[in-house]
Amino acid sequence: MPDSHAAASAAPRHVFVYGTLRAGGSNDIARFAPPPERVADGEIAGTLYDLGAYPGAVLGGEGRVRGEIYRITPALEAQLDLLEEVKPDGTGEYIKREVRVRVAGAQLACLVYEIHPDRIAGRAPIASGDWFRRG
Repeated sequence: MPDSHAAASAAPRHVFVYGTLRAGGSNDIARFAPPPERVADGEIAGTLYDLGAYPGAVLGGEGRVRGEIYRITPALEAQLDLLEEVKPDGTGEYIKREVRVRVAGAQLACLVYEIHPDRIAGRAPIASGDWFRRG
């Protein structure tokens, strides 16, 4: 009998990207292999912070963070974990979370990389919640 857990872990997942991984960003997710499939644009509850060359989102609250949703493979997820410096003990630059994003009237489970709270001290929030409209 096949291992259903192994099959589930190999299944494509969704990721919500809000900064340099967005289309046209300096780390455009389309540059990765295997290439992801863009599903939709969306937004999540959170506050976006300007960290200089890239942003960091803190989840929750009244603010909104705008981004894009992609279907990704486990291999691409592993590459994103490295880029975002995710560590198993939660001490990395980003912490991988799962959020539900409303897409076409349905809720879609998406990975999102939340900035570690220690990294936003003294950093300004981006009022628009949109990395590409931070001016």
